Amino acid sequence: MAPSPHSHDFSASSAAAEKRTWVVVGLTASMMLVEIVGGWLFNSMAVLADGWHMSTHAAALGIAGAAYAYSRTRALDARFTFGPWKAEALGGFTSAILLVVVALVMAWQSVDRFFHPLEIHYGQALVIAGVGLAVNVVSALVLKGTPGHSHEHHDEHHEHHDEHHEHHHGRRGGHHDLNLRAAYLHVVADAATSIGAIVALVVARFLGFTLLDPVMGLVGGALICIWSYGLLRDASRVLLDREMDAGIVKEVRGTLEADGDTRVADLHLWRVGRSAYACAVVLETRSGKSACEYRTALEKHRQIAHSTIEVWKA
Repeated sequence: MAPSPHSHDFSASSAAAEKRTWVVVGLTASMMLVEIVGGWLFNSMAVLADGWHMSTHAAALGIAGAAYAYSRTRALDARFTFGPWKAEALGGFTSAILLVVVALVMAWQSVDRFFHPLEIHYGQALVIAGVGLAVNVVSALVLKGTPGHSHEHHDEHHEHHDEHHEHHHGRRGGHHDLNLRAAYLHVVADAATSIGAIVALVVARFLGFTLLDPVMGLVGGALICIWSYGLLRDASRVLLDREMDAGIVKEVRGTLEADGDTRVADLHLWRVGRSAYACAVVLETRSGKSACEYRTALEKHRQIAHSTIEVWKA
C-alpha cells in the first residue's frame, strides 16, 4: 500500500510575524535612506555610519520577510525534499557578503575624513540621528509584539514500517522563532549605534573633538563586519549541513544505545527548520527491538522532525 501524503513544511512561519516584519522593513529602510543622504549632505560620518548600519538591519529583516513569503507560497511544492526553509539561509549568506562590502566602503570613507575633514552641520545631523533612534525604538516595540514564542506542541505522524525499516515524518510546531528574536536584538544594537552617533555629534559640537565623528564611522563598520561574520558562519553551517557537532547528535546517539545491546553504526542529522532536524540512522542490535520501538524512544527529542531508522541484527 502506498504511504499517505505528509507535510514537509518545517518553516513554522506565521502570518503575524510576516506582516510585522514587513512593517519594520518599511520603517527601517525609510530611515536608512534619510540618514545616508543626511549624513552625506551634512558631512557627518557618525550619521552616515548609522545609516549604513541600519542597512544591515533592513537587509536582515528583508531576508526574513522574503523567507516567510517564499515558505508560505511554496510550502506544498513537492520539488523541495524538506520544504523551502533553507531559502532563508541562502538569502542570509548572500546578504552577509554584500554587507561586508558596505562595511569596507564605510571604513574607507571614515579614514578619508581623518585626512580631509569637512564642515559638519550639527543641528541637522543631530535631528536625523534622533529620528533614527526613535525609529529603532518603534521597530523594537513592533517586533516585541510579534507572537514568536509558543508553548503548544502539535505532532503529525505518518508511519510506514516493515521488519527492518521505518520512516517517520512529523511536523513540530511551537518552537521559538529564532529569526525574529535575532532581528529584535539587532534593532536594540541599532539603537545603541544611534546613541553613539548622537554622542559623537554632541561632543564634536560642544567640545571640539571632531575626530570622534569619523571614529564612530569606523566603529559602525566594525559592528557590521562582526554581525556579517556571524551571519556567514550560521548560514554556512545550515547550507553545508554541518550539524554533526550539535548537542542533539550526542543526545540521539545516547538514547538509541541506552539499552546496552544496540550500537549506532551510521548516523546523520541535518537541519530542516529553525529548530527541526532530520535524522537517518543505521542500528546494529541484539535486543530484538523493531524500528518502531526505537522511533518511540526518539520522540522525547522534539527537535527530530523527520527520522529514517534501519535495524540490523547483530
